[in-house]
Amino acid sequence: MKLSRQFTVFGSAIFCVVVFSLYLMLDHIDHSKNPNGERIQKGQLGILQDKIDHLERLLAENNEIIGNIRDSVINLRETVKDGKMFPEGNMSQGDLELLPPAPALLPIHSEDCQFAARTYSKAADGVQMLDVYDLLSFDNPDGGVWKQGFDISYQDNEWDNEPLQVFVVPHSHNDPGWLKTFDDYYRDQTQHILNNMVVKLHEDSRRKMIWSEISYFSKWWDNIDEQKRDAVRRLIESGQLEVATGGWVMPDEANTHYFALIDQLVEGHQWLERNLGVKPKTGWAVDPFGHTPTQAYLLRQAGLSNMLIQRVHYSVKKHFASQKTLEFFWRQNWDQDSSSDILCHMMPFYSYDVPHTCGPDPKICCQFDFKRLPGGRISCPWRIPPQAITDNNVQERAQTLLDQYRKKSKLFRTNVLLAPLGDDFRYTEAVEWDQQFENYQKLFDYMNSHPELHVQAQFGTISDYFEALRKSTGMDPVGMNVGQLALPVLSGDFFTYADRDDHYWSGYFTSRPFYKRLDRVLESHLRAAEVLYSLTLANIQKYGQPNDYPAVDNYKLLTEARRNLGLFQHHDAITGTGKDWVVVDYGTRLFHSILNVKRVIVSSAHWLVLKDKQTYYHDPSNPVLQMVSVHIFFTVPRLLVVYNPTEQARMSMVTVYVTTPKVRVLNAVGHVVRAQVSAVWNDVSHAAADLSFVAQAAPLGLSVYQLMEGMEPRTEAAKYMILQDGRQISISELEHFQQFYQQDAAPVHIENPHLKLSISTATGLLEKMSLKEDDSEHLIKVEFVWYGTTSNKDKSGAYLFLPDKEATIYSPSQPPVVRVTKGPLFSEVTTTFTHITHTLRLYNIQGVEGQSVEICNTVDIRGETNHEIAMRITSDLNSKDRFFTDLNGYQVQPRKTLAKLPLQANFYPMTSMVYLQDSSARLSLLTAQSLGAASLKSGQLEVIMDRRLNQDDNRGLGQGVLDNKITANSFRLLLEKRSSAEEVYSDERFAALILHRKGFDCGFSNRNTALLCTTTRGKVHLEKLLTDLKLKSITPVSLSLMHTYNSDADPQEISLKPMEIRTYRLQLS
Repeated sequence: MKLSRQFTVFGSAIFCVVVFSLYLMLDHIDHSKNPNGERIQKGQLGILQDKIDHLERLLAENNEIIGNIRDSVINLRETVKDGKMFPEGNMSQGDLELLPPAPALLPIHSEDCQFAARTYSKAADGVQMLDVYDLLSFDNPDGGVWKQGFDISYQDNEWDNEPLQVFVVPHSHNDPGWLKTFDDYYRDQTQHILNNMVVKLHEDSRRKMIWSEISYFSKWWDNIDEQKRDAVRRLIESGQLEVATGGWVMPDEANTHYFALIDQLVEGHQWLERNLGVKPKTGWAVDPFGHTPTQAYLLRQAGLSNMLIQRVHYSVKKHFASQKTLEFFWRQNWDQDSSSDILCHMMPFYSYDVPHTCGPDPKICCQFDFKRLPGGRISCPWRIPPQAITDNNVQERAQTLLDQYRKKSKLFRTNVLLAPLGDDFRYTEAVEWDQQFENYQKLFDYMNSHPELHVQAQFGTISDYFEALRKSTGMDPVGMNVGQLALPVLSGDFFTYADRDDHYWSGYFTSRPFYKRLDRVLESHLRAAEVLYSLTLANIQKYGQPNDYPAVDNYKLLTEARRNLGLFQHHDAITGTGKDWVVVDYGTRLFHSILNVKRVIVSSAHWLVLKDKQTYYHDPSNPVLQMVSVHIFFTVPRLLVVYNPTEQARMSMVTVYVTTPKVRVLNAVGHVVRAQVSAVWNDVSHAAADLSFVAQAAPLGLSVYQLMEGMEPRTEAAKYMILQDGRQISISELEHFQQFYQQDAAPVHIENPHLKLSISTATGLLEKMSLKEDDSEHLIKVEFVWYGTTSNKDKSGAYLFLPDKEATIYSPSQPPVVRVTKGPLFSEVTTTFTHITHTLRLYNIQGVEGQSVEICNTVDIRGETNHEIAMRITSDLNSKDRFFTDLNGYQVQPRKTLAKLPLQANFYPMTSMVYLQDSSARLSLLTAQSLGAASLKSGQLEVIMDRRLNQDDNRGLGQGVLDNKITANSFRLLLEKRSSAEEVYSDERFAALILHRKGFDCGFSNRNTALLCTTTRGKVHLEKLLTDLKLKSITPVSLSLMHTYNSDADPQEISLKPMEIRTYRLQLS
């Protein structure tokens, strides 16, 4: 049935339902700033936090909606016939018509199964980080002046044949929010840094500077005149100013999803290309708290050749320094050749500030930070101040500095040395530019004029350094060949970071989890809105431009949302390590953007669904389509339009709030769909109910469902049993729903066609799980635990996790209330503890939603002191000390729990999943938000869900974590038996098609999984993917669209290797 016919009948009654949209009421947030731009004061902060408290309560009420967000390509079609996976005949037959028959074994080509069987990458002379962790003792002896290292010595004649080349790289690390908001930092510091940069670099052509955060640079660019812009262009053309990385921010690398990492990289690179014609060559990441190979791969795919990292475990740095492997080619674990390699430099010392960058002795290096000259606002903590360079002291000062340069160079394999010169928000005042550049130039002039010193020192950019490094080793200027002096190949990641002692930075994996969840919600909405907008623009070319489609306004809204999302990827934003009012500022931006992208979705979908495009009109105050709100009222029949944003046929539960339990649901061809009505537990005395049914849609397609008021035998009411302390409780207000009882205190059972769960009547917690596939029963026990903080001087805070001991079992002060729900489409057990509302739900549905247990934990620890709460899942799997976490939702990293490390060191970031396995099964926990996870014992998983900490952990934040929200954490628990055997970005004219081929593990049963299509050995046929659109042009490009590649391959067929990401610029019509 054509969609237009449905709209003719029910035109005024349409509701557009985005299946996994966030149910948030955000209409009353005040986004205004006070006129003079001052920091939010305490009273205003309280008001904003009250509003966010209200919003997060709404979020908690609807956590089951958000938990299943999936991001992919969307293709709205005029036709709402069900796809080939869902023949119409299946929609009205039998009790399980919602579960169309799936093939017993899905056809998977043998080539697609080879990926998981490969061993992890390690070149013959390479380094695998798993091996390094096994090798290191992780002791911490006093190394002398280099406390975490060792004594360095050299012979004076070592540089006689090849002089030492020193590149001093001035930089200013500008956090887009931390102790101040983004706007406050810009007003107080960043704009002055950039203004002084233009003046001071022009004063001397030998001066250099690098910049990385485009969020700040673009804001400054918008506020300067054309004369200053031309001056900036000249600095870039002359090589005095380099943009490093070029992302919107310097992102966190633990909690960020790779979709958002790509978003912020594309936004920054496209801004640079439009405004400056700049294509960054080198990555610069001095402050993220640990490093992921995912970021290395994305930078390589974006066309960068080099990168620099800093925050790596001090024991790893010491080991790499002793082996002279601080510079290496970083290769992906899954890469069998060198196609993913990127040249990487690891800074060897404690920090990126001046005392820790010129050489191993910070007491001496601090004397060459000329901002600390006597009389300034900061000084050297070693109490030996810098001296201004004069003719009288230049010889001694130059030799002292050169001694540090030489010692540092002994940690590397070449005679090319990097010495960064900067710190947080440096070069704010003109006098600092003069202090640093003039004094260093005197030192350089002396060194370079004395050939007996065998050194050539100068200011440089980071790419100047890498260019010289490549030249010295005979490497290609941008390629990845190892050169005459071979550099090692490294695979693996650099988590979990420790900067000293047992101070592991595993706390920020969970800090401020409410905002970590909102990050994913905005990303999914933004993805949907971008694709709808792109398709609308292509569709408009076909039918002609409407008078009032808000193309320009929508583009601005999308741009603002991308930038707000990008800003939140900053390493003090999504990490939860900012001041309270800064966190509120980030949260307000996220909420504001969620509202805006919903407006784009509504206006774009309206255009696309119309048969007669001439009838389109845009009325923001009364849109034809509406995103689902908390309530749906039945004054007349309603339509629900459900779209499937994935490349596979999809069946998923849809739940909407209705005012009566007497509802019937019809599909697009008029057949009645089985539905379930459930009680609304904060309103059990009224007729309101939750209506649930399984919506199904073809790949990249949409479906229409009609909701009618009236009695319907295929709409069944759920049944309930309420328990406390093992005793059953009767509730008289449940007038529309039946209660059921069981005779004894035996465990409660809920089940679906795939699983049967055994749940304690006393605790409401899972105890056993049975797989109906082979009638096997497994011990799968869920419990909650508390962590405290150590009694030592240094305690847990926003960054650090420093527990007092192993976790203690959570024991509520009173028995929990256990509510058992049984229905035809889903059954669940909800247990209400003092600090947690815990729900286990089983869906009667095909695919991973039916094969897994949905777990929702609404956590409230606002009354606690120095407590962290975790969910622990104990199984009978013999996983020993091995488990696996994902990295950025892109790839999986093997982990090993090491007894030689403290408990907190064995926690790792879990962006989207963690699993453990043995020879017979795999147990996976999928997550809708980034959190910290561990497997401290064989067969056990543990996830930190929230943290409330009363003190600062001495890493600069200056406060604890006391702004906790009621936070809904969503998970899926999947037990699998081992068997024998796309995204789009847009600009005004083009769309970017980003394809990722995932690597399969075929060692587990694929019966009734979420994979509802055959594999293709990585081949994508564009005419099948874009069935309703004409492809005018397709061009292969780099990840962030900066570089265009030539290709002789057939543009209609694209081939990808496992785990490969490819990007194409499309022109659609």
